[in-house]
This record gives sequence, structure tokens and C-alpha cells, in this order.
Amino acid sequence: MDKSEAIRDLRAKCDELSRQITAMHPVVPKLQDAPTQNEIIRALFELTKNVEVVKKQLLRLEKRDDSTVL
Repeated sequence: MDKSEAIRDLRAKCDELSRQITAMHPVVPKLQDAPTQNEIIRALFELTKNVEVVKKQLLRLEKRDDSTVL
């Protein structure tokens, strides 16, 4: 697997993680426990932020590689 394949694979996995995290949100209210719900929502937000950090780093890596070609 070369670098561009690895980037594509990681991006696809990030997209899947994002979809799964988003799918969890509507289920949280069904727990019917505000403190637990608040903590889970907070954790889901942190997960989302971290997935976005990974995606941003992949984008920077791609741009850095593209600029060296010039």
C-alpha cells in the first residue's frame, strides 16, 4: 500500500466513523438519564473533533505532497 492508498483508506475509515458517531446521537435521549446523556453527548463531540483532526492532517499531508511535485 502506498501513501496515497493509505490516505484514501484512512479517509474512508474516518467517514465511516463520522457516520457511526452521527447515528448514535438520536439514540442517546432514549437513555432517559440526563447526567449520562450529557456525558455521552460530550464524548461524542470529542470523538467527532478527533476524527476531524485526523481528516485535517490527511489533507495537509496531501497538500504538502502536491506542493513538492511542483
